[in-house]
Amino acid sequence: MDIHTPVPATSDTPLNVAVILGSNREGRFGPVVADWFLRSAAAHPGVGTELIDVAETEPPATPATPVAPRLARADAFVVLTPEYNHSYPAPLKSLIDRHFSEWQAKPVAFVSYGGISGGLRAVEHLRQVFAELHAVTVRDTVSFHNAGALFDDLGGPRDPGPADGAAKKMLDQLVWWGRALREARNRTPYGG
Repeated sequence: MDIHTPVPATSDTPLNVAVILGSNREGRFGPVVADWFLRSAAAHPGVGTELIDVAETEPPATPATPVAPRLARADAFVVLTPEYNHSYPAPLKSLIDRHFSEWQAKPVAFVSYGGISGGLRAVEHLRQVFAELHAVTVRDTVSFHNAGALFDDLGGPRDPGPADGAAKKMLDQLVWWGRALREARNRTPYGG
């Protein structure tokens, strides 16, 4: 199926959300954040998730998982990114740049983590990139400042209230935009 072919869905059909784990560094903290987020998203009635880990899509990963069809069938995206040197990781940039139409006319939300900035500088850079790709970024994010200290040994936030509240607010925005854009794409294929 062509990625521009409308996908039949009613306005209340849950969004197919691709959750992109954006770091492939050895010893990365990203899987802890991803596991928490996937559990949090599972409690939201408006979304179904699929994890896309750049460590499994970047050459020389063996076997590299074909990612284009997975991105194409997504209604929306959540990018989980650390902040490396005031920006986002190179493997994430590579994944983004290897695709174009897969991102178009779809919403993107962000979960970031890092040191004192919590990955927010990486998110600001990503907003510019996704704007160029004709994607819409949602305003609210989830950000973990000094992330390693915020999670317990079981991989959950030590104080789950703020993180869960931020995730719900972000997912509510993502669902609104995702449904609106899915309906628009189904009516009129995007020609950006």
